[in-house]
Amino acid sequence: MKNNLSNIKKAKYYLDKNECIGIPTETVYGLAANAYSDVATKKIFKLKKRPKKNPLIVHYSSLKMLKFDCKTNVFFYKLYKKFCPGPITFVLKLKKNSKISKNVTNYKKTLAIRFPNNSVTKKLIKNLKYPLAAPSANISSKISPVSKDDVKDEFGKKIKFILDGGRSKIGLESTIVSLINKPEILRLGGIEVKKIKKIIGFNIKYNNQKKRIASPGQEKVHYSPGIPIRLNVADANKDEAFLLIKKRKLSGKNFYYLSKNKNLKNAAKNLYKTLRMIKKRKFKSIAVEKIPNKGFGEVINDRLLRASKF
Repeated sequence: MKNNLSNIKKAKYYLDKNECIGIPTETVYGLAANAYSDVATKKIFKLKKRPKKNPLIVHYSSLKMLKFDCKTNVFFYKLYKKFCPGPITFVLKLKKNSKISKNVTNYKKTLAIRFPNNSVTKKLIKNLKYPLAAPSANISSKISPVSKDDVKDEFGKKIKFILDGGRSKIGLESTIVSLINKPEILRLGGIEVKKIKKIIGFNIKYNNQKKRIASPGQEKVHYSPGIPIRLNVADANKDEAFLLIKKRKLSGKNFYYLSKNKNLKNAAKNLYKTLRMIKKRKFKSIAVEKIPNKGFGEVINDRLLRASKF
């Protein structure tokens, strides 16, 4: 891994040319392009095979940069002060004079934004004159990437450059909070709902029943390894990979542990890496033992439920 200035300059070179590149964040790796460019953002959708109705998250390096594009409010500043930079995305009202490409928002008047907490990507964005639209660097509905090699697996030579920032520390996507009206959670992710509730000062609900897609991560089928998944099972079939929340006394070649001791945060971090490993080892299906539906366990269950609808 070479996090030197020449790599950041190389990344900037391609972005300035309206190309898409892979970038590291603390959540997952992103497929990044100039958020102000119609040409560049159109390439994101084409590469990912992403439905145009599904908006993109835009990454910023500073509040100063954000103020050109979005209206902020008191809830935003409370959450920003506590969690940014970090794994939280805000849906905010878009300013009329914003340069954000209509491709990014699907012509909506709102924008999903965040401040990534990866040192390499932070340096990169500070060196740009535009924010970065950057959904996860995977083919749409498939497993999100948590390393440079994962991005290579997804796109090969179809993208010009991948900026290496090591393995993603959190390993799953950001929590998305809509601040358009009363604050609500649109996607579970890297920050637990109870922590957001504590800062907001009242019970904030997870709304995954919206008929119109208001932010990324609301598709019914997502995060899929491309093979069937059975949830909440006690035992796996002979030919199945068995995904377990903690180590057992019994073991087998088909056993895959998300953590050693039922640590849900570590389990969440290892989820995508493990699903990708299982797929590479040519298993035809996955069995998953029951995972506690609390904290990061709720996030894991959310991801696996949608992955199982493949």
